[in-house]
Amino acid sequence: MATESDVGQKTQEINFDIEFDDSEFQSDLPVIDAPPTLESILNEDEESSILEEDVISIPSSIQVFKDSQSQETSSISSHDSSLLAEKPIRKERRRIKKQKAIHGSVLKPSKLKSIAAQLQSAADKVDAGMPTAMAVSSLIAIGTSHGLVLVFDPKQVLKWCLGSTAVGSQYGAVASLSFNKDCTRLLCGFARGQITMWDLTNGKLIRTITDAHPPGTAVLHIKFTDSLVFAVCSDSGGSVFELEFKRLIGMRTCESKCLFSGSRGEVCVIEPLLMSAANQDHPMQDVSILAMASLSKVLLVTLTPQLKVVFTHPLKGSPSTLPLLAWQFVIIQLSESDRVIDPVLAFARESTIFFHQVVCTSPQDVRCTGLQKIVVPYKLLNITWMNTRTMVALDTKEKLHVIDVRSEDELEVIDMAEVQLIYNTSFFKSLATGGNVSQALACAGDHACYQTVVSHGGQLFLLGTKTVHVYSLRTWRERIEVLVNESRYQDALALALSFYEGKAKAVVGLSGPSLKKKEVVADLMLDILFQYVDLSMTQYCPEKGKIEELEDYYQVIVPVCVEYCLHLDRMDILFGRIYERFGADMIAIGTFLECLEPYIINDKLRSMPPTVMKDFVTHYEEKSMLESVEACIVHMDVTSLDIHHVVHLCWSHGLYDAIIYVYNKGMFDYTTPLEELLSTLKAAVDTGKQLSDHQVRLGNKLLVYISCCLAGRAYPLGDIPEDHVHKVKVEVFDSLTCRQSKSSPDGELPYPYLRTLLGFDTREFLNVLSLAFEEEEFNTPDGIKKRQHLVDILLQVMVESVGFTPTQVGILFTFLARQMARHENTITVNKLLFEQVLEFLCNPEDESRHEERQQALLELSHAGGLKQVDEERFLYLAEKARFYRVCELLYEKRRQFDKILSCYLRDYARKYHAFNFITTILDSDRFTDVEKTSVQEEALLHLEELVSIDSKQSAKIVVSHLTVSLTDVVNKLKQDRSVLYEFLQGVMAYRETSSSTSQLEKQVQVEGSIFELYIDLMCQFKPSDVYNFIKTNEGYRLEETLAICRKYNLSEPTAYLLEKAGDIQGAFGIYLELLSGKLKKLTETVLSQENGNVSAQFGEIQMVLLVIVQLLQRNSNKMDEDSREALWFPLLDALMFPHRRIKDIDNKDVLNDFKQLTHHVLNNMMGHIALPAILQKIMQDPTYNTGKFGEIKELILGMLETYNYEQTLMITCKNLLNHDIHMNLQSLTQAAVKGYVPHGQQCRICVKKFMNQQDVDQVLVFRCGHSYHSACLQAVGSVHVISGEDTYVCYLCSHTKRGQTQSSRFHRSLSNSNSAEQMTIKQERSRGTLDDPHHIEAVDMVRRSMKTPSRLGILTELSKSDSSARSTRTPSCIFQQERFKLNLAAPRIFD
Repeated sequence: MATESDVGQKTQEINFDIEFDDSEFQSDLPVIDAPPTLESILNEDEESSILEEDVISIPSSIQVFKDSQSQETSSISSHDSSLLAEKPIRKERRRIKKQKAIHGSVLKPSKLKSIAAQLQSAADKVDAGMPTAMAVSSLIAIGTSHGLVLVFDPKQVLKWCLGSTAVGSQYGAVASLSFNKDCTRLLCGFARGQITMWDLTNGKLIRTITDAHPPGTAVLHIKFTDSLVFAVCSDSGGSVFELEFKRLIGMRTCESKCLFSGSRGEVCVIEPLLMSAANQDHPMQDVSILAMASLSKVLLVTLTPQLKVVFTHPLKGSPSTLPLLAWQFVIIQLSESDRVIDPVLAFARESTIFFHQVVCTSPQDVRCTGLQKIVVPYKLLNITWMNTRTMVALDTKEKLHVIDVRSEDELEVIDMAEVQLIYNTSFFKSLATGGNVSQALACAGDHACYQTVVSHGGQLFLLGTKTVHVYSLRTWRERIEVLVNESRYQDALALALSFYEGKAKAVVGLSGPSLKKKEVVADLMLDILFQYVDLSMTQYCPEKGKIEELEDYYQVIVPVCVEYCLHLDRMDILFGRIYERFGADMIAIGTFLECLEPYIINDKLRSMPPTVMKDFVTHYEEKSMLESVEACIVHMDVTSLDIHHVVHLCWSHGLYDAIIYVYNKGMFDYTTPLEELLSTLKAAVDTGKQLSDHQVRLGNKLLVYISCCLAGRAYPLGDIPEDHVHKVKVEVFDSLTCRQSKSSPDGELPYPYLRTLLGFDTREFLNVLSLAFEEEEFNTPDGIKKRQHLVDILLQVMVESVGFTPTQVGILFTFLARQMARHENTITVNKLLFEQVLEFLCNPEDESRHEERQQALLELSHAGGLKQVDEERFLYLAEKARFYRVCELLYEKRRQFDKILSCYLRDYARKYHAFNFITTILDSDRFTDVEKTSVQEEALLHLEELVSIDSKQSAKIVVSHLTVSLTDVVNKLKQDRSVLYEFLQGVMAYRETSSSTSQLEKQVQVEGSIFELYIDLMCQFKPSDVYNFIKTNEGYRLEETLAICRKYNLSEPTAYLLEKAGDIQGAFGIYLELLSGKLKKLTETVLSQENGNVSAQFGEIQMVLLVIVQLLQRNSNKMDEDSREALWFPLLDALMFPHRRIKDIDNKDVLNDFKQLTHHVLNNMMGHIALPAILQKIMQDPTYNTGKFGEIKELILGMLETYNYEQTLMITCKNLLNHDIHMNLQSLTQAAVKGYVPHGQQCRICVKKFMNQQDVDQVLVFRCGHSYHSACLQAVGSVHVISGEDTYVCYLCSHTKRGQTQSSRFHRSLSNSNSAEQMTIKQERSRGTLDDPHHIEAVDMVRRSMKTPSRLGILTELSKSDSSARSTRTPSCIFQQERFKLNLAAPRIFD
């Protein structure tokens, strides 16, 4: 119940995990003696199958509610009750996921065998028929198809047999049943509409109700409310009625009141909210609420104290699915201290389940708010609550889905096919009364099972054809035992772990404090684990097999034991009884030790008994898996290690991380492993050879170790204890800077450890020191002295001695320069040393490591180490050493950008960057005009070099950035024609990429002389590209370019230019000469019987022939017939001539290839040369004028076939055009003769109706729908006389749409029979107005201006046949006119 203090509390999500004790509600719950529960009887041990049960007990509502609190009470957190109704439903939930966790068997199935036997007996002995409906409370009532009702007590003993078959034959089958609150009354609804009430204390009939609802409809639902005198029912007509039972003067009566009419939508299901004794103080105790659901919506109404609709919600779904309803009381969490018990309504259809909370602050204030929405991947048949957190959904495939409401997880799926569920389809279709139901209700009723799927007391009852099936929630222990009995030990352990961690769903029977519950579950888990290990080592273990198979087997068993012992924190069990059990088998114990590795690496297992750890190290040593041992040791607690054994193992096998870890953690010694490992690294570095990968890893580990120690961090992970940090830093620093090592062999140079680290990796070691210098220990007075001391040592080691490369020396001074800048006035270095380093790095005689020395000098300069060096001297030395990047840095400071460009060009590796540099300088506003001019001059000075680098980029720079003409650049480059050609090639490429047809003003303008010069150079250097260039470009002069091409004897470019100049004959002659030469060469090859390159020569001939044919096709339409024959026939002769020479050879492939070439030419000729002329030419040719007709048969037939195809194509196109014009003219005609419908019955001008008998005026109706008297139109000037005929215009349209041509088409109608004479008189009068000659002339002018070609003329033109393919139409033909447009649209109709 909500209070005022709760107003404003934030709505929370559903929470089912709150624990409640019975003591919290003892003051509210009445003290009663709980009767035996059905669940307790069904859960008794049994000798036979667990699916068979003989005894059933049904708990009371109070006991069910108490059980739900003590064992599986969930909490739904909601908004304050005053705000609940205003909150919209929360965001849509995701679909139920397929189960990933192990939930085991959640539901326990059983059958009521005694009831099944008595149902069968009743059917056999008294012809009771098949079961049809069921109701469950403290009793079980089952209705039959022959009108009987069998009532059973909790022990399945038949208590009453109500009714008779005689009554059943009159009333029909039992369609619905309902017990009242105390099980003293039973309501029965029948298929033919009757309702009976029975007294269950004596088995007598109390009432027979025949007028509670309209006759001819079946009773689909009958439900008692909390009141003993009120019930509700619904019929197959979709109506809902309230029944009130009265008893006056010994007479029992029933008054019926319609709550919902089926005419507004058929109600398919009703469900009243039933209160329990546990909720006697709830505000809803005095409120009676009924939920109803139709095929389109859900309604929630209060019956008392007043009839009122408090909530509606739309329902969508497939027409074959029914709505579903289910109530459940849950505990609502309002705040941390306030909780209430409120009802939650679950309603669903098809695949969606909605959850809404009902809040009642007073009997007059009842509201609903949405809580949750679940979408399932199947169609729902029925839904019901098992307890406050678990729901069961039955789908259309008769599969039962157990759903955890909060998480939406699917816990179990059970196939219900064996139940043989009974459906109430016949009642929903009202077959007993003639089927007078709506089609929608009949369609959805195919899956109705409201009366055969019943939930009560946390149990689900399903009515089958032969028995009643009961499903109850198993206790947590039973769920585990089911898995154990099935030998699914791993699943059983996983499920038990979920109970242990409090993550399990649908938990029953596990109550009490959290620690107590964990103890109970842990004991059971250990028992299962011991049993699992024993069976794995005996019964399940393979007796014979390969070692690999046994190892694979144990790799499945051992991790299970380790995992669950870690979860339970029982290492004593893991390394005690379980370890001893696996120790009986060598393979098992080896696998056990190896399976510990991932848990150690992940820090889940930090310690082991010393004996086990010794076995672990020994096993890995025997298998040469030492790297794994090292990885594990650094994660272990040192106290569990045999330090002597581990240290010996690590030193002997080079496990450096383990060595450091053991010394640091076990002995708190941070210097001994450092010195020992540095000695090992020194021996490798002093050899001067390439270090191995193992030695490189050692060096890198030492650098990281030193960095961690100087920073106060542990290696390889964690932190050094705070009380040891300062000591570790001091000891490690002193160890690094010691002058001699502990062993101090003869001839050892001073500071051996520093020399070793500098020689290994100078840069990284100095980086380590740089990080260390940032620590607070090096910024105190003593720390500054240490830092200076270390700097002096570094200078002494690297500068005053030999053995270090220029790069290493440069790295040192770069480091010193950065430290001097960062720690100003705290580090002193002799300035002369920097000058010496500069001289050393810029030595021009040293050609080795040029790039390394330059990079070192750059880093030193960037670090500020050369600030004191004279800049002129620095620049001189850099130029002398060819350090162009250093020079660039110095020139940039001086803003001598032309010098920088020179550096780019001289630097081979960076000369390609010169173009970007020039572009950046010339495009940027950060540079002065003088600086830009100097760069331009430098670029022009080195233009040839730029062209040799990249001609296209050079051209782009010259054209778009340099203030110099292209002609001047060309003149400058003329001395070297190859360079000039590359430059111009770049210019043309840039012109092509940058040109845009949409922005012609931005195109690069190139003079014609430069074009011609480029073509001349191209003819010289790359003649094969000339043809494509002149074909795709413009801007060159035709005569000059033609002369250049002739100069270099380039056939194709010359022919193209001749064609462009209009000399088609000259272009054809060049191509024909080229073709003849290739044909002659091919002929000689064929006659000499050389087959080496015949196919290649044929390919060249085909390409030339294709070019010639395209040339002739492009120009044939511009010539007369004689000119066309002068071109095509020589080409045909050129092909036929070699054919004559080789027609007698035996190579048929070559002959066929020649014929194909000839056919190709002939096919293309026929479009331009008359067919008779072609045939005459062929017959006159010596190749074909002798011999048989068969030699030219294929040629002639091919020509005729082509001619027939083109003729057929032309005729078909003409017919299609004629057909389209005919259809469009037909539609125009239909639109023109279409009748006009007036919009009104009165004149739009005088507003008089046309039905006046005295009206003799003519009525005019326009296509726009407006209608007028002719006299009215004449009065307002909307009539014109054209060709002696009155032409009327719509008055309204002509005034509202001025400037547009108005249609003058109208329909004439006479108001009466006398109007004909009046019309004739008016026509005669109108002709008299044409006497004025000026008026006649004006009218003729208008007529001529508006005249268009007649449709008959169009059709006549189209019907003319072409007698020849070369026939031309007369100029007067309308199709020859450019402005000809065929308007086929229908006349516009104005609205």
